[in-house]
Amino acid sequence: MQPGHIRREIEEQLRRLDFDAVGFTRPDSIHHASGRFRQFLADNHHGTMDWMERRAEWREDPQKLWPEAKTIVMAAMNYGPESDPLELLSQRENAAISVYARGRDYHDVLKKKLKRVAGWLHRESQAEVKVFVDTAPVLEKPLAQAAGLGWQGKHTNLVSQDFGSWLFLGSIFTTLELEPSAPEADHCGSCSACLDVCPTNAFPSPYRLDARKCISYLTIEHKGTIPRMFRAPMGNRIYGCDDCLAVCPWNKFARSAREAKFLAPDGMSSPLLEELVQLDDQSFRQKFSGSPIKRIGRDRFVRNVLIAVGNSNRTSFLPAVRQRLTDSSPLVRAMAVWACRCLMTREDFEDLKSEYVAKELSKDVLDEWGAEADAATDVSV
Repeated sequence: MQPGHIRREIEEQLRRLDFDAVGFTRPDSIHHASGRFRQFLADNHHGTMDWMERRAEWREDPQKLWPEAKTIVMAAMNYGPESDPLELLSQRENAAISVYARGRDYHDVLKKKLKRVAGWLHRESQAEVKVFVDTAPVLEKPLAQAAGLGWQGKHTNLVSQDFGSWLFLGSIFTTLELEPSAPEADHCGSCSACLDVCPTNAFPSPYRLDARKCISYLTIEHKGTIPRMFRAPMGNRIYGCDDCLAVCPWNKFARSAREAKFLAPDGMSSPLLEELVQLDDQSFRQKFSGSPIKRIGRDRFVRNVLIAVGNSNRTSFLPAVRQRLTDSSPLVRAMAVWACRCLMTREDFEDLKSEYVAKELSKDVLDEWGAEADAATDVSV
């Protein structure tokens, strides 16, 4: 089979497996991304994501990751929401979960499909193949731009003229040499909607993200107590944040996801905070089996939920919050203290403090009891 025919067959097979965009590029196509990535690390904008420093040379140069590779097949699958995710932010009794995490874990869904095509390619051509879905030192977004699938917008995420900001990415590396696609140009123009909407001012400038201020990073990657200055801006966002994606004008061309596994099951589009705050480890694992949310663990998840509860202005949550004051996790107890401070009168909180503070040994929890700032108004970023 000729390379041109194989290239067409790869694209056809991927599209039959519900991939919405397919492109081809070479491993040496993203040298331009190296400077931006190195600056990101030098500025410490990756925070505690130490894994980004490891094998940094592989990320900026796929040829170092796999010297034998000649072609990278980039495939994208649309996960567009059925409604505007920003509408949920005003429903303070409900939790806002990032659209990408409401259904099944995209890593598993995409990798299974990509492996089917990669297996066919190996059998047909005897070429070696490797499949990656956000699990290896690969800069998927620059590679996707080089393959013509879209461009990295000012919010640093991929934007497509056909699907807006809602695309999952995966790749097949192969030793087979195939004709590359034309790269996509930047179409952001003078628009700054994604930068302006960020609740924590996480963009120092266009095309630069300080992950340490990003709600997605804080709710997913950050393992400790979330700094007070970011808690009120989090609102009811308990896992990720879609604000910069959702406001992109190119979303006018977006459409709802076709893959049923990305659709939110009952109760996952806007789950009730009162139910989530009561989850123990077993019920957390059961509820989020097969979901990307499971990977952060119950304690960090409930930490996020308690911040949303504190921001809700709903005193009806107090009985459930008070139960978390004696939680086995110091991380959870600390955020339960903060939520109580937000929802209680100062007098009632001082009475509560006198009851509990002597029982605490964890520094983080004691710090929360002793915080003098009014947590509900501490919003500077």
